[in-house]
Amino acid sequence: MVELTNRDSILIVDDNPTNRKILFKLLDKSDFHIVEACDGMMALELALQYTPDIILLDVMMPGMDGFETCNRLKAAKATQDIPIIFTTSLSDTDSKVKGLSLGAVDYITKPFQKDEVISRIRLHLKLRSLNKDLQQQNELLVREITARLEAESELHQLNQDLEERVKQRTLELTRALQELQTAQEELLTREQQLEYDALHDALTNLPNRTGFMKHLERAIGLYETQAARNGSTPCLNASRLELAATNSTLFALLFIDLDRFKVVNDSLGHLVGDDLLKGVASRLQACLHGNGTIARFGGDEFMILLEDLHSEREAIAMAQRIQEQLRHPFIANGYELFTEASIGITLSTMGYRSAIDALRDADMAMYQAKQSGRGCYRILTRDRKEQAVDRMHIENELRSALQLLYNNKIETRPPHSEFFLEYQPIICLPTGQLRGFEALVRWNHPKRGRISPSRFIPVAEETGLINPLGWWLLEEACRQIGVWRQQFPKLSPFVMNVNVSAVQLKQIDFIEKVDSILKHTHCPGTWLKLEITESCLLETSDRDVEILKQLQKKGIRLCIDDFGTGYSSLSRLHEFPIDTLKIDRSFVKRLDRERSEVVYTIIKLAHSLGMDVVAEGVETLEQLEKLRLFGCELGQGFLLSEPLVGSALIPLLVIQDARFKARYHSEPSGQSTG
Repeated sequence: MVELTNRDSILIVDDNPTNRKILFKLLDKSDFHIVEACDGMMALELALQYTPDIILLDVMMPGMDGFETCNRLKAAKATQDIPIIFTTSLSDTDSKVKGLSLGAVDYITKPFQKDEVISRIRLHLKLRSLNKDLQQQNELLVREITARLEAESELHQLNQDLEERVKQRTLELTRALQELQTAQEELLTREQQLEYDALHDALTNLPNRTGFMKHLERAIGLYETQAARNGSTPCLNASRLELAATNSTLFALLFIDLDRFKVVNDSLGHLVGDDLLKGVASRLQACLHGNGTIARFGGDEFMILLEDLHSEREAIAMAQRIQEQLRHPFIANGYELFTEASIGITLSTMGYRSAIDALRDADMAMYQAKQSGRGCYRILTRDRKEQAVDRMHIENELRSALQLLYNNKIETRPPHSEFFLEYQPIICLPTGQLRGFEALVRWNHPKRGRISPSRFIPVAEETGLINPLGWWLLEEACRQIGVWRQQFPKLSPFVMNVNVSAVQLKQIDFIEKVDSILKHTHCPGTWLKLEITESCLLETSDRDVEILKQLQKKGIRLCIDDFGTGYSSLSRLHEFPIDTLKIDRSFVKRLDRERSEVVYTIIKLAHSLGMDVVAEGVETLEQLEKLRLFGCELGQGFLLSEPLVGSALIPLLVIQDARFKARYHSEPSGQSTG
């Protein structure tokens, strides 16, 4: 049995031994006597047995949680006066209000801060001591006054002494009341702080989602009232000019999402990421100049509410100001960082009835900005909203087309399949020799016609439909190269390039699926080259690197697609078993002096790492001449050949040596580099 000393005793109730240990270490050094309980039932027993001076009670516990435990302690006469402080990681206002309504005196938020824990415990121990002293003094005063009245006739000579004692007690009581008032004021300050914390972001001190939504609901209500007073009702179908004619002002909602923030967090750590977020919050506040409401919604998402606008141009100007401010470098924990933001804008002219609807549309507009290349803004319009709905239709129709594809499991492409492949030749630039093909999936919709890959591939990746589509593509491409290799065995070896998405690479059975397809199509790994995007490499784990190494052991070559468009560190290239870098077409398209230097540097870097280089989007002889001059080995593009279905490539396979050599070596550059 634990013997309690004259020290203040504290009962710690927490199912997590680590939390109990932390509190024990904090409090034991402060001359408190500690008793521990691991659950609610044990806490009830120990509270009755030892009657501690204060109880630290965890909210989230299995079985009987902290709220129920507190309720039972307050229901028992022997324990109802013991102060209870909740310890929790919960930050929502409802939980805190519930705990206080059950009789708790305070909250301590995890993780624990030593000074905060000790100061709050001492505050409530002091309050309890003052209440006990006050009660005892009142009881003593009553007894003394009663005794005085009963013995007044006999103790008249002691009257002066007794009056002095009464005065002394009154003075002590006054001091106790003053101390109690001070403690109550401290409690009121603490409650106000709790309310502030519930509505604000701890990192940036900006309003959080809860606080911001209150502002937005108010703005929507004011806009509706204003429109009704002016004799109009805002609706989705009304034009902005019609609404402007009512002399109503507008509000705008800006959804701001930082680009590449995950890269900062993953590569430099959360402390650097937090510093960056605080810097961004400071610049956003500076952009507002106090005119508007800004909030952090969590992660790298910020919201701005602009009110009393007269046109959408004011919202656009704000978005442009924000993007200009964010382009300047940030210094975060000693690192110089650059970031941009994708901004979605929606206006009150869309006729909102709730904050949730406005927030949804702002998020939709931000997503459209992301799709447009990041670092830009988009205003949600009815047309763009219809595009989002169309995107949903694309997803549904894509599912149906894939279901049809896999319901017809026969050796050749199902006769009713909407998907087919085209192949774009990859040519050796110095010799004109065929070195391979890139397999490209196409979708021939029965009603829409051919749908651009730029429309359905992003949808497939977001929804996971890229998995069945990608595996079908790989199997068809392996089958096709097997047919060509058998038909043209004397041609110099060429390979089939197939794109693999990051979603596929993350599958647990990725290697097993590749092995199964190679075996089923009788395609050796040496005939295959898998292309992964540079941005995909950014998200690679140790497991992913091991998968790439396993592919290489099978003879499968690997290529970084669209190199130059991502944000990977060049110093990391040697960590991956990469055979080829493919320069993105955006660099090839603009081979001016600046781009020439970038392309030349990429080619030299790849060669220094033992990689060959493919240039995408070769469309002019000038581009071709520069690439050959820079030592780029391979190229593909419309100048060389457009993507074609398999049957249309038979003539090229038959006469490719003569055709391409004649084309290249007839040029002066061909004579100098061939």
